[in-house]
Amino acid sequence: MSAKKSPHPFWGVIRSYGIITIALFANALAWTAFLLPSEIVGGGITGLSALIYYATGIPVAITLILMNIILLSFGVKSLGLGFGVRTIYSAVVLALFFAILQPLITEPVVDDRFMSAILGGILGGASIGLVFTQGASTGGTDIIAMIINKYRNISHGRIILYLDLVIISSSYLLFQSLEVMVYGYVTMAVASYSIDMLLMGHRRSVQLFIFSPKYELIAEHIANEIGRGVTLLNGQGWYSKEESAVLMVVVRRYETNTVFRTIKEIDPEAFISVANVMGVYGQGFDPIKY
Repeated sequence: MSAKKSPHPFWGVIRSYGIITIALFANALAWTAFLLPSEIVGGGITGLSALIYYATGIPVAITLILMNIILLSFGVKSLGLGFGVRTIYSAVVLALFFAILQPLITEPVVDDRFMSAILGGILGGASIGLVFTQGASTGGTDIIAMIINKYRNISHGRIILYLDLVIISSSYLLFQSLEVMVYGYVTMAVASYSIDMLLMGHRRSVQLFIFSPKYELIAEHIANEIGRGVTLLNGQGWYSKEESAVLMVVVRRYETNTVFRTIKEIDPEAFISVANVMGVYGQGFDPIKY
């Protein structure tokens, strides 16, 4: 039997840039359809560009590309070209989509401002998360964070959080409205949650400890029917002083219902402990990172 040919790396690159392009379009749509017409200021360099747009009328695309050119220049000088060709591509294409969409959409898609903040945050966050999955970013505050992180021992995420808080809080100086500022914080929170869910939601894993006298049957079903590894641990009840077997199983979160159903069919009285795990690598999970 001939070995199955792996796809040419070229098609992998095309696919990756295609996903990035679609995500950037969705991000520009989130701003132009929901946030900008409702005068909601989000985080990041796009939020700063929105503030400038509200104050001067200069289109977001122009401010966005100018600021990114400056930041990218500093990024290349401080970090080298290795910090991301895809980031450069994303910054340019995002500005292009803003230039196309902003003149076309002048009214908010929904009349409710709070709903605009929620929908804009969901779509904007999910699109940024999709860009992250392809090893890219949209530039802006990410570049600032990388430069500061190189010279100061401050985490990347904390720098971005501080910058976003400053940008959104600055909206009060322009609008003199706590309501606008609060909507900005809502958008930032929803976007952050959407990014986390897209990046980690499907990959979230849980660790189960299963205590049951029918452990052998349970282990056999989990290994053969669900296809997950099972580790048998030897334990002892402190009160009873009796020896007991403990099964340790790590599965994706979406697989837990199948495991619970299997255990319940075999031993409804089983004792199960479930805990979230930060990361699982190898043996059918994520590849080992270094």
